[in-house]
Amino acid sequence: MSIQWNGVMPAVFTWLKESKSGALEIDFDATQKQAAGILKVQGKGGSRMNGLVGSGTLGENSYLSSEQRVSLLKALSEVAKEYNVPLISGAAAETKEELAQIVEELATAGVDTVMVMPPKTKGLPSDEEMYAYYKLAESTARRAGVTIMPYNNPDAAGYHALSTDLLLRLSVLPNVTALKISTIDVSIIETMLLANKDLKILAGVDTVTVHAGLAGACGGITGVGCIFPKASVTMQEYVSNGQWDEANKISQALNSLSYLDAQPLLMEYLKLAMGIHHNDVAGGLRTFGKKLTQEQIDDVRARYMLAKERLEVLDLID
Repeated sequence: MSIQWNGVMPAVFTWLKESKSGALEIDFDATQKQAAGILKVQGKGGSRMNGLVGSGTLGENSYLSSEQRVSLLKALSEVAKEYNVPLISGAAAETKEELAQIVEELATAGVDTVMVMPPKTKGLPSDEEMYAYYKLAESTARRAGVTIMPYNNPDAAGYHALSTDLLLRLSVLPNVTALKISTIDVSIIETMLLANKDLKILAGVDTVTVHAGLAGACGGITGVGCIFPKASVTMQEYVSNGQWDEANKISQALNSLSYLDAQPLLMEYLKLAMGIHHNDVAGGLRTFGKKLTQEQIDDVRARYMLAKERLEVLDLID
């Protein structure tokens, strides 16, 4: 599938349910329904989300087994095909050999592009070691018929930052079609586009959507947009059209909730907000991740309500 990166894509949550034994397992029907509900929403300008991101950070990627991940992505692939959008998934590993195996698995699950995190190792790899890690992923992806998106997330605990020079080297590999930059320091985006104006760069933090657009990002991957898709798509429409004042109004309305996207417990926080939005608080609290305290739950609810009230004024509630 030829991917158009100009737009916004939702990083959907993996909904869970309790099995008869009381253990948590993936609720495939609820996850598919949630993804479809997001993809069918239109912005004020008539556009929709232009991709689907599954089994990413917000999709509990680091907690899933290989079998769970493949099953989940096969289910989401059905939704992506129904709405004619590409399916993107994350991949993280300690070694390049392990990463290559994951890329092959994701290709069999119907993934079009793999977001590749830096190697999660204790020691800092050299740029040459890092390049070899991504180069093997790229050649593996090419043989498997998919593409890759190097994913720089220097603010995430445990992941090494990719240097600007390395990102530029990776960007010209044949099967690298875009870069994802998840940081509040959007000057990285501007610096890279000054070096290569043809790069496709996606922002990965909801708090900086407008700022990243000003710096030259062509779109973004959103968590908050799963909760308020009409607002997210409309904001990206304004960003793409250079209507900065209008885009800023939406960014400010989302601010209380977008803040959570830059926190270490972003998955737990935003998943709960999604549950509140759909009157399914219990479902929003089912996670393989951390258990939230009552104080954290109350804070998420307050932040959600404030964003909802502000978006209602702008007629941006789906």
